[in-house]
This record gives sequence, C-alpha cells and structure tokens, in this order.
Amino acid sequence: MTLHITQIEGGSALSSFRIQQILPNLQAVNDKINGVAARFVHLVTSDAEPSPALKDQLAALLTYGDPYAGPVDGALVLVSPRFGTVSPWASKATDIAHNCGLNVRRVERVVEYRISLKSALLGKNNLTPAQLAQIGDLLHDRMTESVMFERSQALGLFTELQPAPMAHVDVLGGGKAALEVANTQFGLALAADEIDYLVQAFTQLKRNPTDVELMMFAQANSEHCRHKIFNAQFTIDGVAQDQSMFGMIRHTHQTNPQHMLVAYSDNASVM
Repeated sequence: MTLHITQIEGGSALSSFRIQQILPNLQAVNDKINGVAARFVHLVTSDAEPSPALKDQLAALLTYGDPYAGPVDGALVLVSPRFGTVSPWASKATDIAHNCGLNVRRVERVVEYRISLKSALLGKNNLTPAQLAQIGDLLHDRMTESVMFERSQALGLFTELQPAPMAHVDVLGGGKAALEVANTQFGLALAADEIDYLVQAFTQLKRNPTDVELMMFAQANSEHCRHKIFNAQFTIDGVAQDQSMFGMIRHTHQTNPQHMLVAYSDNASVM
C-alpha cells in the first residue's frame, strides 16, 4: 500500500528569547551568521491522497502559535524526532485528528531552521558542510532527535523496517571481548562490573545470551530502573555525606509530609 505524505507548513518555532540564546553559539561556528529563524513543518500520512476538504481541515487544525515571518531561503537545518520513534507530540496530535474524524494515519512535526549570513562584498558567504554539521549538533538533541539538511530526508521518519531475527552473542567462544563489542553495537551502556557479571553468569549456564536478553538486562539494570547513582553514597571535598542523593530528596517528605500517603515509591498507587 502506498503511503501518502502531506506537508503542511506551520507557525514560528522560535521565540525572540530563544533566538538570543542560540545566536551566540551559532556565531561561534561562523561569525558571518547574523540571524536564525525556525518554523514547524507538519507531515501527515494517510492511506490515500487527502481531498481538498481534508487538507483544509488539517491546515486549520495545525494552525497555532505565532505565524512564521522569517526567511524561506538560506542555509537549512531540519530537526525531526529520532528516526525509528514516534514522538509524544505525534501521539497526541494523531489522537486529536482521529477524535476530529480526520482519516489520517499519523501526524508528525519537524522544525525547519533557516540560518542567515551577512552579505559579502565580493562573492557569497556560504556555510561549509563541516559548519552545517556543527550547527546541526547545536540545534538538536541526539538522544531524541535526528538532524538533516533537506526536508525530503525527513520522510525517512515513516520508513517501516522489518524486525531483525534474534541473534546470539558468542560469550562462550569470545569471552568478555565479545560482550564488550555487543555493548557498543547495541548501545547497552553496561558498566565494567556488569559485563563481568554477565560473562560469569552465562559461562556457568554454559550457553550464549541472546540480544533480547542483553537488552532486557540493560534496561532492568539501568539507572532509570535501579537508581544506582541516586542511591549511592558519595563524598564532597573529602567529606563523606550522610545521605544519598535520593535520601536528600526523600528528606523533604520526611520533614514535611503534609498528610502524604505515598512518596518516592516506584509503580505505586492509592485507591
């Protein structure tokens, strides 16, 4: 089935205050930069070419904030949600479109930056590919976003990849080195002692771990789930602290609970 993608340009994505924050960092890359502007661009996917009436409804739904009054030319840097993900904004916007009875599959949003340069007396002022890459690094969060330099590249957000077959990591044959390679390849962020633990565990089990098992271990044993750093004892200027970072947060509740029933308890609820 062919996926139709409708592009709808939106309002301004940068306030004047935010521009004042960003501009000095951009000028550190190239001192000829004298302005930056950004607007939202909405990408709407549907199973069929939307009718003119549907396009008008989508345009009305996606009109919000201040109108974009910046340039439409100049160096382009486009920031999208990270490829392979669906952004929280898209989830909510798509739900709203469906609740409005609009026949679409997904509503996504990207930010299109335009970088302005001072006019040159002779020739042209242009940003080099290396400078554009530096600017892209400044304008996006690589953990949650992707950066590109043509709007057409953003359509890769909707590429559906086939799931890869389950794989095994040869710990029995390659030992610790095999797990260190997997740690980098899969982005597991395992600490050295965790790698040692896994090597010992699967050696005792006399089998190799699957990539699924390693990913689940990395998630379940992550800082987000275990609060290893937040619960650790730490020292400041040679003085051991009597409370962990989490203990300091909990101390607020302990000294002033204000009739609270549950505080700082994972997956807790009260009925």
